[in-house]
Amino acid sequence: MVEKVYVTYNEVHKLCQASADRILNDFTPNLMIAIGGGGYVPARILRSFLKRPAAPNIPIQAIGLSLYEQLPSSNPSNPVETPGTKVTRTQWLDLSSLEMANLVGKNILIVDEVDDTRTTLEYAVKELQKDVQTAAAKLGTDEKTQFSIFVLHNKDKTKKGHLPQDMMDDGRYLAARTVSDVWICYPWEATDIDEHDTLAASQA
Repeated sequence: MVEKVYVTYNEVHKLCQASADRILNDFTPNLMIAIGGGGYVPARILRSFLKRPAAPNIPIQAIGLSLYEQLPSSNPSNPVETPGTKVTRTQWLDLSSLEMANLVGKNILIVDEVDDTRTTLEYAVKELQKDVQTAAAKLGTDEKTQFSIFVLHNKDKTKKGHLPQDMMDDGRYLAARTVSDVWICYPWEATDIDEHDTLAASQA
């Protein structure tokens, strides 16, 4: 049976808070790109902690990627999901607008909830890098765009996907917490938040 760990909104909030200083000082992001759906809530919480006095909020863009597949379960109310083999785009940046030009030369923080197989993160970084290079070529600029990654949880397991070596060497990857290979249940996935919080409390 798959071991499930229930994470509360309070825990997510505190993980973002604990990570904010390093992100602000080491990554200095001008923009966040949240990977949906799990990266939306952490990105929004994180933005509050990254706000500098008298400075505007860091903008958040969104992309949608799907890798997980639902498996048949003997208990329909307790479905189990597993990482799939193919990343599917469900939402992407508008390449025909000024949106891509606004990414060129920026420090961009990619936010997701969990680094499981790393396949989704690898796809996001590669595709965003290609799009930014295309936009930079159209603008006739060689300004460097730097990507960093923040996740709430990194699963301590062999990864199928790979991130750029310079990103790892430069420390531009941050997981708020590293956990074993368990199934993490986030609060935004819950249909009954009271039950979710009760299950989380029982694991404390």
